[in-house]
Amino acid sequence: MNPKLNKGLLNAGKLILTGLALWLVWNKIDPEATWQVLKSLHPSPFLLALVFFNLSKIISSFRLNTYFQAGACKVGELENLRLYYVGMFYNLFLPGGIGGDGYKVYRLNKLYHYPVKALITSSLLDRLSGLVALLALTAGLSFMADNWLLMQEWNIQPLIIPALLLLYPAWWLVLRLLFRIYLRASPKADLLSLGVQFFQVLSAFALLYALGVGQAHASYLFLFLISSVVAVLPFTIGGVGARELVMVLGVQYLPVEVNTAVAFSLLFFIVTVLSSLPGVFLKH
Repeated sequence: MNPKLNKGLLNAGKLILTGLALWLVWNKIDPEATWQVLKSLHPSPFLLALVFFNLSKIISSFRLNTYFQAGACKVGELENLRLYYVGMFYNLFLPGGIGGDGYKVYRLNKLYHYPVKALITSSLLDRLSGLVALLALTAGLSFMADNWLLMQEWNIQPLIIPALLLLYPAWWLVLRLLFRIYLRASPKADLLSLGVQFFQVLSAFALLYALGVGQAHASYLFLFLISSVVAVLPFTIGGVGARELVMVLGVQYLPVEVNTAVAFSLLFFIVTVLSSLPGVFLKH
């Protein structure tokens, strides 16, 4: 089959899934109530959320460069940060953030002739390191109050601690078996990944504060982390709809208010968009 036709069909499928997710969310919420929640936004913590989010992205660019350096791709930190923000801009409208990674690989290969294989491997390991940290924090937050009761209800409570203990050893084993040259860079990269997720959680917490959420913070943050895992998967355009759908479904199991949850998710998307816009001006 024609590669262009394959790509077109894939993007069309993602667009349909994005639309379906948004339609399901729309039918589960009260749009007017959601708008009222958004109108009650407190600006100061919202600005703080922007700061925390950008700090997470700066740390994330250091993590990516850690893998680039391990793969013998010597990229300056400022140049890497510039490319990272340009990639963030592309991630707004391309599936699962893959477009931004593709841009960085293309530019670094074109400018410095670094091997495409090394660039793609570094980008892949960067994403996987972030996913491992995300899963670790999600598992850790599952111990909190209502989240733990949900784990009991689903009969997966006994699996949480073993999964948490085995997560990083399994990740390092994968690196040792398949990506040995990157193994020495992994401890630093994994610490940076935890820093990335820590500041993203702080950003999410600031958004909850901006919306005036006075309780059940752990449940909102738990859903936020789960939605972050789902948003990584390239099923929708830029993750739009995926986060909101997780929030809507989570209302059935955790003490969160559906309109507030969707407003919170939309605000996080707005923070992402505002933080990514500088990438437009950093292209050259």
